[in-house]
Amino acid sequence: MTRHAILNKDQHRDLRVNMSHGAEYGDDIMSALTFPEEFHNVQTYYPIVFQKDEQDNFQPVALFGLRQGENLFLEGSHWDAHYIPLSVQREPFLIGRSANGDHVHIDLDHPRVGDESGQALFHDHGGPTELLQHISDVLGMLNAGVKNTQAYIEALLKHDLLESFVLDVKFDEDNENRLVGYYTINHDRLRKLDGKALEELSRADHLEPTFLAAASLTHMRDLIERYRNRYARG
Repeated sequence: MTRHAILNKDQHRDLRVNMSHGAEYGDDIMSALTFPEEFHNVQTYYPIVFQKDEQDNFQPVALFGLRQGENLFLEGSHWDAHYIPLSVQREPFLIGRSANGDHVHIDLDHPRVGDESGQALFHDHGGPTELLQHISDVLGMLNAGVKNTQAYIEALLKHDLLESFVLDVKFDEDNENRLVGYYTINHDRLRKLDGKALEELSRADHLEPTFLAAASLTHMRDLIERYRNRYARG
């Protein structure tokens, strides 16, 4: 369940939010939304792949696991990477729109919200805390990045640069997992693009994120190793 409310210094002055990590806070997720401007940070740790949403539109995601509900970077309360995608960092906040403009909303039913050991959102005088200022910046970058993603996806489709893939991971005779429903950058087609296509992608700032997404697939081996190590520990 979700219960969204516009964040208000009068109503929520005493509200606290726990920004720790853990499955109990919803971090046991297989993937998270990302966007081209974030690829440089994301590709340092995670494979960047593409999936279709409910409207059959492609969207890029950072892959954390090989099965639903599995985050191989999460060890108890520790997230084993120095960068966490903004779409994860922003929980339990989101941008809401109204006739009066955009506002920071909060999901009051989120498990992070209302924890007395959490961090305050407002100072006693009513001003935003450093946490809330950070969240506002995160939401702004995320909102702008997601808006720009559609043009990027259209460019990939125009040049036929997305291809589906299937990944089989076998731990032993009784444990095998198949990853399906995702797409990657087609290396051969990317390499064979002519000068005109490359210039077009570059001028639109679509070329660099495409190479970053393609390069990020080297982390698929790391993900498989994490998967096998987790099984080995039982």
